[in-house]
Amino acid sequence: MKVSAKTRYGLRILLDIAVFGKDKPRTIRDIAVSQEISEKFISPLVVTLRRAGMLKSLRGVTGGLKLNKDPQYISLLDIIDAMEGEIFLLHCLRDPRSCPRKDHCVTSLVWNEVNESLREKLRSITLQSILDQYFRGKWNEETYSI
Repeated sequence: MKVSAKTRYGLRILLDIAVFGKDKPRTIRDIAVSQEISEKFISPLVVTLRRAGMLKSLRGVTGGLKLNKDPQYISLLDIIDAMEGEIFLLHCLRDPRSCPRKDHCVTSLVWNEVNESLREKLRSITLQSILDQYFRGKWNEETYSI
């Protein structure tokens, strides 16, 4: 499994909105400047995050983007699944029919266990837990940005 730029930027977009969008909605331009990501790249990611129920769009002069859920209810797994599709380490775990050996494959049990452990770990990391680390100063603001 390799995490794509879509997923990494999706997380950064959500963190940006969570940190800087408390008082007023964030525009795509605000996020693009803050995160040093092109507006052209951000726009389709925002659509994906909105369709997944993590963001809402507010129209009008004071419009922009807000989180649609409390950060404690958005997990890293949610973000990855929205941006990449449900993750599986091997094709046979997603579609058992893709492997003729599936019914008698000992290693599939091991890979399934690893896959489930990974999904559980990603589910346990929430947007809120990342924000908590950031605000507690675990990361030096001079060397780390959102």
